[in-house]
Amino acid sequence: MSKKKKRASKQRSYEITKGIFSVLENDPKKAFNYKQIAAKIGITSTNDRNKLIKKLGELAAKQKITIADRGKYQAIPRQHHFKGTIDITSNGNAYVVCEELEHDVFVPNKSINKAFHGDTVEVYVYPRRRKGRKMEGEITQILERKRTEFVGIVQRKKNFAFVVPTDFKMYVDFFVPQEHIADAEDGDKVLLRFTDWPVNAQSPYARIIKVLGKPGEHHTEIHSILAEYGLPYEFPYEVTQYAENIDTSIQTDEIAKRRDMRDILTFTIDPKDAKDFDDALSYRKLENGNFELGVHIADVSHYVKPGTVLDEEAYQRATSVYLVDRVVPMLPEVLSNFACSLRPNEEKYTFSAVFKLNDKAEVVDQWFGRTITYSDARFAYEEAQHIIETGENHIPKEISIRPQGAYTVSQDIQEAMLKLDELAKKLRTKRMHAGAISFDKVEVRFQLNEDAEPLGVYFKESKDANKLIEEFMLLANRKVAEFIGKRKAAPTFVYRVHDEPDMDKLMQFNQLISRFGRSLNLKSKSSISQSLNKLLADVQGAKEQNMVDTLAIRSMSKAAYTTENIGHYGLAFNYYTHFTSPIRRYPDVLVHRLLQRYLDQEKSAKVEILEEQCKHSSHMETVAASAERSSIKYMQIKYMEEHRNQDFLGVISGVTEWGIYVEIIDNKCEGMVRIRSIKDDYYEYDESQYALVGSQTKNMYQLGDEVYVRVKNTDLIKRHLDFELLGHR
Repeated sequence: MSKKKKRASKQRSYEITKGIFSVLENDPKKAFNYKQIAAKIGITSTNDRNKLIKKLGELAAKQKITIADRGKYQAIPRQHHFKGTIDITSNGNAYVVCEELEHDVFVPNKSINKAFHGDTVEVYVYPRRRKGRKMEGEITQILERKRTEFVGIVQRKKNFAFVVPTDFKMYVDFFVPQEHIADAEDGDKVLLRFTDWPVNAQSPYARIIKVLGKPGEHHTEIHSILAEYGLPYEFPYEVTQYAENIDTSIQTDEIAKRRDMRDILTFTIDPKDAKDFDDALSYRKLENGNFELGVHIADVSHYVKPGTVLDEEAYQRATSVYLVDRVVPMLPEVLSNFACSLRPNEEKYTFSAVFKLNDKAEVVDQWFGRTITYSDARFAYEEAQHIIETGENHIPKEISIRPQGAYTVSQDIQEAMLKLDELAKKLRTKRMHAGAISFDKVEVRFQLNEDAEPLGVYFKESKDANKLIEEFMLLANRKVAEFIGKRKAAPTFVYRVHDEPDMDKLMQFNQLISRFGRSLNLKSKSSISQSLNKLLADVQGAKEQNMVDTLAIRSMSKAAYTTENIGHYGLAFNYYTHFTSPIRRYPDVLVHRLLQRYLDQEKSAKVEILEEQCKHSSHMETVAASAERSSIKYMQIKYMEEHRNQDFLGVISGVTEWGIYVEIIDNKCEGMVRIRSIKDDYYEYDESQYALVGSQTKNMYQLGDEVYVRVKNTDLIKRHLDFELLGHR
């Protein structure tokens, strides 16, 4: 039999199997003979009838259906069927994650049955023949498609086209009929929409909805990243028009409804290239020796009203997305960069948390409500850091963001900056003593030219000025959450929660770091946080720092938004929310609305609606983070293209059965050395040692080893970097 006939026979067998399950499971209490089943699924030929009879016998023998009476078949009660999410691996097999099951279900490629990565599926789990064997199953039903839009490369034929997906988790190409090719040309990178997967078709059908450009071109690849994650890069016309028609002027009658804080010293501290300033600090010393600190947040909810097209768009986006060369904002520019941005020398509507602190940084009084403020000055982190480090009020031109260059800060601002730094350090010390974990992971940044070409790599550092802002934002977020959550009958609210880490993950992490002579104390909650902080401090500047930081974060639970408060483990707070960034986070807008609602003594909001909004916001946060990582990976590969002939020292950051991952120490770019490309021996994966071991020489490449590598291949389209291994250091 030819390959083509074999393939057709296999496909027909699959269709008959699917038909049998469809008939039996649609009426599980009834038994059917083969003639009744044949009639229901449209089998008329003798050949197909014989296949049906044979398949019924096979399924009964495998106990996937039952023989209810002589010659009659019936569905087995669905105790072996589970709902879950499918995760397709790079080799084409898959796992289904089910909440009801302790372990994931392995699904071989032949049993995926047209499911795509991330789909919600029903999986039939085969009864295990012996204890300890991993669970295996097959997809019996696709309950919900996670995605219907994909990015790929066009392969034009005469009367049709195929689109090859760039996502390695897509195991099949898409067929595009002539009428749905649009104006795409051979080799174009496109966005397509999945339409159908006919029973007899080997490929899913799709239509091309947008041509993104030529593969490898910068804007094509950035737009591809956004398209892959379903993120927009422009606002719908009606949303832009709505935003531009909002009256953003400061009105006398509105000022009268607010606490007027325009006469109190107020300033912002942000990155030097920031355009939206959603938080400001005010400071004044009180007559009794205490200090009044105001955390002033852009009053986005004043402009973004529920039920409007602007609110719906902000909710769908849920967050701003920060790619390497651009920001995809949650709100249109007229709001994010102008009306809501707390720009210097401008009056703005704000929502504020105002605290009175003593010299020990203890809160002795607090107030929450709507305000009007006036920002006296804008500082970059570098400028604020200079004042903190030197105590000087003169800002040199090399770090100044002012058009005139060097300038002198007023004595009031200098005094405020130094006192706020002192108070912030006391707050941080208390937080760390309470068990907070200090994650200061290295963040990679790029120096770009006008064409967004990477000229260099640098690392974002968190210094005292960054931590000053962080501590007061944390204070505001915590106190707002406590203000609502500690009420006798606490109303429905949006919390930012972080669960305790999974002990199995921590034990696995502990095993990994033992490779570097390091360990965690897992005896208690306090010992875990203390030893983890010590570990993160000890690896500062070490070759394995980025890897240990990354693995530590992965061992933690994920923070999320919810109406059910369980506290925030990483910050060591019993109550926590997000109040301080409504320009770029939708949950903060919800928090502002809820806070005002409860200040006005209104009844509690409906938990079901808020919980759904929380889940959506958490999901979109994850999507945005993935897109941001993809854009960094893309830029790293683009940067490494220009360094093909250089040798780099790296650290082995991962070991798998197909090769090792190496992270270059100087620039944190990570690439792969494929096992088949190491020619000096035949290497095998030793899972127990996190190593590749040569079968003859016993030479070992182990997690954490320092090795020299050279760039072998860069693939901007698939965002993959291959290294050639030169050997140990």
